[in-house]
Amino acid sequence: MPKVNPYQDGLDKGAANYTPLSPLSLLARSAYVYPARAAVVHGDRRLSWSEVYARCRRLASALKACGISAGDTVATMLPNVPAMYEAHFGVAMAGAVLNALNTRLDAEAIAFMLEHAETKVLLTDREFSDTVAKALHLAKRKLLVIDVDDATFNGGKPLGTIEYETFIGGGDAAFEWVLPADEWDAISLNYTSGTTGNPKGVVYHHRGAYLNAVSNMMSWGMPPQSVYLWTLPMFHCNGWCFPWTMAANAGTNICLRKVDAKMIFDLIREHRVTHYCGAPIVHNTLINAPDAWKEGITHTVNALVAGAAPPGAVIEGMQKMGFNLTHVYGLTETYGPAAVCAKHPEWDALPLDEQVRLNGRQGVWYHMQQGMTVMDPLTMQEVPRDGETMGEVMFRGNLTMKGYLKNPQATEAAFAGGWFHSGDLAVLQADGYVKIKDRSKDVIISGGENISSLEVEDVLYRHPAVLAVAVVAKPDDKWGETPCAFVELKPGVAGDAQEIIAFCRARMAHFKAPKVVIFGTLPKTSTGKIQKFVLREQAKSSSAID
Repeated sequence: MPKVNPYQDGLDKGAANYTPLSPLSLLARSAYVYPARAAVVHGDRRLSWSEVYARCRRLASALKACGISAGDTVATMLPNVPAMYEAHFGVAMAGAVLNALNTRLDAEAIAFMLEHAETKVLLTDREFSDTVAKALHLAKRKLLVIDVDDATFNGGKPLGTIEYETFIGGGDAAFEWVLPADEWDAISLNYTSGTTGNPKGVVYHHRGAYLNAVSNMMSWGMPPQSVYLWTLPMFHCNGWCFPWTMAANAGTNICLRKVDAKMIFDLIREHRVTHYCGAPIVHNTLINAPDAWKEGITHTVNALVAGAAPPGAVIEGMQKMGFNLTHVYGLTETYGPAAVCAKHPEWDALPLDEQVRLNGRQGVWYHMQQGMTVMDPLTMQEVPRDGETMGEVMFRGNLTMKGYLKNPQATEAAFAGGWFHSGDLAVLQADGYVKIKDRSKDVIISGGENISSLEVEDVLYRHPAVLAVAVVAKPDDKWGETPCAFVELKPGVAGDAQEIIAFCRARMAHFKAPKVVIFGTLPKTSTGKIQKFVLREQAKSSSAID
């Protein structure tokens, strides 16, 4: 007779002891416990947690009335404004999936995403009307377009049939939304450029969004009711999950339409901002701002930096301003940051160069992630902790995507061996911390944006003078990295670097175009493969553009 496990027999999941994890519950709690507390501040606008909750329910109700249901996609083309924050809850309350579009992309990329995601509704700001109009024409897809008419921008033109405030005004503030039937249900979709032609759609689930919202607080040590400044775009991995984090925190979101150093310091001073996130360029911009702008900030400001490891000048500069900088690491596929360079108190007594070395690593896994390590991708064995043996950074656990939308082959490859393969090459140091050495996928991270080198090369190959081309990352003090193009010209053709750069800028988003062009014969292997590792070394020392 089989043994009966007394801890399973008759002890089943039910309504009283189990609910699916979802960040929607975090918003409901803050609205209940802190109804009058400031939740969102945008210029002269002040919204309390009870007001934000009601507005999100109105949005969900209005979407449902339009026929939106489970499995439908609602996209946004918005800066960091209240409507963008509300979309992170209202869309999911309607059972749909949020696709926050990168506002810096060109019309072709936006059109592809609208089509690939089978988007039903688009919320768009007038600032992006030119790009969106072209994208809608290219997509040839019938959408409900809703204009977000934000008072902090003058210009552009309306594209939709209704304005956002009017749209949610027709919704029910007491709409009875329900948690997902399964916490594995999709909550959002984020596209990543990767290194191939079309971007891949990364799918997040309610469980992961909930857990990373909480993990952000724990891994960063955020106290309750923090004041968070939105320097990071909410379209970046859903703002690294911080829209949901701030609902859990019951703090205050200070909206910022675009990064402006003086405005950032003014808002920090006015609202006593305690936390913000950003790519290295954001922090560097603040460090190099006039001292007069920084006057009057007497409290500690905590900052997260991701992307390239922060150089010593940035860490030192932040310390001088009284800002406490923490380095995090992750990818779109890991809900944004899923690793942190967890600090040790004793590091503070070390010389600055040693602090820089220790704090500039990718570190260890987040609290709610199951694991992160460096492995040999062929044997799937962890590399030695010798700081020299190279392997691939891999993640597994709650803070890993469901997979790539409509791309089972890419999903299977990414999860080979039971781990998510990041494509980043790294070593394990003696204390078990991860340090990245190179990127196997040749992605260029510029100002926090991922740029596919292959995408840039594809455009360059269309130029009539180009015989062969390779694009690599060139270190840049302002942007972290920028694209550097090595071009081999056709025989008898003269090269004009500025003309080639202009050629690229006319065919793709400007931030993706190369900033430097170097002409010459490309180094190749015996089989004709371009040796990019040689070009990376040349790019580090070259400043030529012709």
